[in-house]
Amino acid sequence: MFVASADLVSPWRFQAHPEVWLLVAVVLGSYFYAVLVIGPVVVKSGPVITKRQRNAFIAGILLLWLGSDWPVHDLAEEYLYSMHMFQHMALSYFMPPLVLLAIPKWMFDAVFGLGKVRNVINWLAKPVVAGVAFNVVVMITHIPALVNQSVNNGLLHYSLHILLVLTALLVWLPICGPDKQKQLKPGGKMIYLFLMSVVPTVPAAWLTFAEGAVYKHYDIAVRVWGLSVTTDQQIAGAIMKTGGAVFLWSIVVFLFFKRFSAGFLDAQSYRKDTTTDNQVLTFQDVTDAFGRVAPIKEPNVKN
Repeated sequence: MFVASADLVSPWRFQAHPEVWLLVAVVLGSYFYAVLVIGPVVVKSGPVITKRQRNAFIAGILLLWLGSDWPVHDLAEEYLYSMHMFQHMALSYFMPPLVLLAIPKWMFDAVFGLGKVRNVINWLAKPVVAGVAFNVVVMITHIPALVNQSVNNGLLHYSLHILLVLTALLVWLPICGPDKQKQLKPGGKMIYLFLMSVVPTVPAAWLTFAEGAVYKHYDIAVRVWGLSVTTDQQIAGAIMKTGGAVFLWSIVVFLFFKRFSAGFLDAQSYRKDTTTDNQVLTFQDVTDAFGRVAPIKEPNVKN
């Protein structure tokens, strides 16, 4: 059953989102202020930010803008639930790690300090706490009644997006947070990311095999790209299950081979390790040792 709407004239009509432009401008201004004003005062030696951090920030801010502005936002909220799913994936899986990779530790310390606020963040970023919180938010944001209500309620809509992004940032802190001492070990990261890829398969499977329209808001007369409401839901489920899993598993594979290759290269290295007692003795070492020994005086033999 299609729900007609007088507002759905053209899916591609331009719609301005000044609140998104303001958000992007505030984020840009804050980052530049920190780098240009605070950074030179805090960082006594070395670069304020690295090239990698700069590139990560550019990619992250582009994802924030493109995922929140026209046309992605409007297609996601009015026409296609598959685009809605892509938007959520961009804001919760792809953007958060880029944002964290763009933040140097001195900036993280300057914003959150080392007191109670930092302690709260450290507790919330514990893998069990962050993982449970994020997956609960993901499950809640797929409840049909809440989805149908949020697309018509701006405050609820933006609140859910903020909650999703914040919990996603907490999830990624143990993986690529600015404070490397709080990051998990490589093995822990692999297990953590694998487990994070399992839970979303539940709503993904539900969307993929559901019969009929799950979200009545998207059961409309205007069908973008000719996609039926059922096909749209199936694509959304595939994006959630395959897209998220492939992204997380790719990181797991990268971490595995990075750890394996590092261990292999260390095992094959012939460089002398000055940090251990198991040093390779070379001919030059023996020569130097003999050179430091005083010559033995011959005894005077009296006849």
